[in-house]
Amino acid sequence: MKSECPAHASTSPPTTLDKLPVRALATIQSIKAGPPDGGALKRRLMELGFVPGERVQVLRRIFFGHGPLAVRVGTSTFAMRKLESSLIEVVLG
Repeated sequence: MKSECPAHASTSPPTTLDKLPVRALATIQSIKAGPPDGGALKRRLMELGFVPGERVQVLRRIFFGHGPLAVRVGTSTFAMRKLESSLIEVVLG
């Protein structure tokens, strides 16, 4: 269920998922390699559906921004730590 949105890449500067405002829709641009784990975290995120071109939305910030995020990608909802969400580069729109 990838939705290609090349126009969004030129209209909005990229940011990371952990900095995305609540309820804003964004498109995943890339997944950065995580801590020195051989790419296992990046692979796992991609297996869960966090792939370039997919739409994503932060539904809620838990504990006033100091806890996990509730994130929707496709039709699935996940709780993500700041570490994981900071690896996902997105563009608004």
